[in-house]
Amino acid sequence: MHRFARVAGLGVLAAGLLGFGAGPAAAAGKLTLYCSPQIEWCNLMVEAFEKETGIKVAMTRKSSGETFAQIKAEASNPKGDVWWGGTGDPHLQAAEEGLTEAYVSPMRNELHDWALSQAKAANDRTVGIYAGALGFGYNKELLAKAGLPEPKCWADLIKPEFKGHVQMANPNSSGTAYTTLATIVQIMGEDKGFDYMKALHKNINQYTKSGSAPIKAAARGETTVGIVFLHDAVTQVVSGFPVVPVAPCEGTGYEIGSMSIIKGARNLDEARKFYDFALRADIQEMAVQAKAYQVMSNKGAKPAKESPDLSAIKLIDYDFKKYGSSDERKRLLAKWDSDVKPLPQ
Repeated sequence: MHRFARVAGLGVLAAGLLGFGAGPAAAAGKLTLYCSPQIEWCNLMVEAFEKETGIKVAMTRKSSGETFAQIKAEASNPKGDVWWGGTGDPHLQAAEEGLTEAYVSPMRNELHDWALSQAKAANDRTVGIYAGALGFGYNKELLAKAGLPEPKCWADLIKPEFKGHVQMANPNSSGTAYTTLATIVQIMGEDKGFDYMKALHKNINQYTKSGSAPIKAAARGETTVGIVFLHDAVTQVVSGFPVVPVAPCEGTGYEIGSMSIIKGARNLDEARKFYDFALRADIQEMAVQAKAYQVMSNKGAKPAKESPDLSAIKLIDYDFKKYGSSDERKRLLAKWDSDVKPLPQ
């Protein structure tokens, strides 16, 4: 079993402002933020940044896949300045496709090696801001009511008795779900991995847009199992819901949530200020106020006591360079769309 620091070190490794013909210096004192973590954390970051700097922030919250698609669609006339949070794979793809700007923050020396490896893989067009392990969570009350065994492994989720009891996001819109697809392929190999995804498809009751939606549905009693990052399951536990987080026995992938400055940002100075602000230890420690339990990228940021211990989880040597590349991501998503999604359930 790899400890997280070793695994990450081995990996090759986040409402537009109006204006026509505006350049980077336009709209001084304003910032357009595209935010991909949970809305509570997005709102907390906006409030803290506005209070400290006086810069007015227009924030839009969308999942990682949706945000990437928006940035790509706006490439000829960028509306956003900073993309904060969300899984690192689409950030790496955005960097590869030239949709984001290189920036080296003065906070760089305070970051963990895994966060810097993410920046290195993207030629400084993105940087790691948090990390989290993939897994799933289940509603123990619904599980007992249905007479189902406790799922402990990826293999358990494709058993016939779990038909209609599992929920995950669509990998086209969700970075969490794409990480799931890439993780299964890396654990099992591509052929067996897609066989697994086809078997899992039979048990899925809904593909959501957002990666955290399945565990929220489990918390509300709308599904028994939700495939998510473990810190999202912990959020539901802390909120008092009967959710049990599970790190799958076969091993699992992980994310390096990232941050990027959008190429052609109209408010470049403000974007860099936010970038530096978001990498500070005191700002990252605020995450717990929004019930966000990721492991933060600043070495001085103390993890919340509820945060999953990544060193105790069987993490795979996730290949961020390969699965964050534009070609590989497009290929896997197209294969999922053609081979998995159309199948009957």
